[in-house]
Amino acid sequence: MAGKVKWVTDIEKSVLINNFEKRGWIQVSESDDWNFYWMSVQTIRNVFSVDTGYRLSDEQLVNHFPNHYELTRKDLMVKNIKRYRKELEKEGSPLAEKDEKGKYIYLDFVPVTFMLPADYNLFVEEFRKNPSSTWIMKPCGKAQGKGIFLINKLSQIKKWSRDSRTSTFLAASSGKEAYVISLYIDNPLLIGGKKFDLRLYVLVTTYRPLKCYMYKLGFCRFCTVKYTPSTSELDNMFVHLTNVAIQKHGDDYNHVHGGKWTVSNLRLYLESTRGKEVTNQLFDQIHWIIVQSLKAVAPVMNNDKHCFECYGYDIIIDDKLKPWLIEVNASPSLTSSTANDRILKYNLMNDTYDEEQAQSDGAERDLRSRSGQALGPKSCRANTLRPVPATWK
Repeated sequence: MAGKVKWVTDIEKSVLINNFEKRGWIQVSESDDWNFYWMSVQTIRNVFSVDTGYRLSDEQLVNHFPNHYELTRKDLMVKNIKRYRKELEKEGSPLAEKDEKGKYIYLDFVPVTFMLPADYNLFVEEFRKNPSSTWIMKPCGKAQGKGIFLINKLSQIKKWSRDSRTSTFLAASSGKEAYVISLYIDNPLLIGGKKFDLRLYVLVTTYRPLKCYMYKLGFCRFCTVKYTPSTSELDNMFVHLTNVAIQKHGDDYNHVHGGKWTVSNLRLYLESTRGKEVTNQLFDQIHWIIVQSLKAVAPVMNNDKHCFECYGYDIIIDDKLKPWLIEVNASPSLTSSTANDRILKYNLMNDTYDEEQAQSDGAERDLRSRSGQALGPKSCRANTLRPVPATWK
């Protein structure tokens, strides 16, 4: 894009707006001739709607793919990963190999999940195999921990169904809210006795061919209350949900560090307690999960040349150091809760916009995973997008 970039946004986020202004970009209105539009997921539907008849020019970029929800809606993400596994199995791919118990050896990275109401009978069958298990219910289209709760009895599902006066069990056909129910990871890795998850950022510039960049500066989000698998605490979201939107209301929430650790601090901690080799394997597995999830949705993604996406991946590590993909966010929060948070997100935005340089710096990742190789520090090349040490790889 030659000359001054003209930008527009429909979300009020200071990190975003300050970044644009410091780059010398010019803010214009939606009706003007703009180059870059950072928009909400609601707006992207209108832009690519057949009814609006809107056409993007070669000089215009937007921050979502038209059907980003294939990866970022909880039910569709699981559906696409399940389909991907079956296709690989049908092709006889070694990636779809299973163990003696029928579990995928390489592709078992999402917890057992069912859609409600569609898979209710399948869920009941699975629940009865292990009636002491805990499950977590989430509305498919909500974020920030809204509408999430844990259950360990079938009667709780029936009660929820009765109490939900919007006939949630008609969701699939009526367009009303649908839920996913997943086996709860009840043995999370704990640090200081507290549960945490990882928020990692992944930039995708094209799905065909697949090119993605892993941001090195992610963070861990900690719960404010020590973890216990006790059934008496199932309703205590300060024990179980790491979302800042939940935790900031807790009595023990720390406004200075915001209950967050950098990924580099996590690495140092794990290297000192579990060893460097094991830690490297863990992060290689996380990279593997991210690539496989992107490959799972690549065939169904509308790969428009005007689009890119900066996804927020949520990963939980269990006490055996096995990483699990929990969900992928299309609009990861740009709100900063601490000073460090603000710096990280400002830099994230800064490097995301250096797309041209990223494309030309050899960051094309034809993704070695095509041959079954895990992506990690040794199998992907770090790219210097700016004079400072590389933040994408």
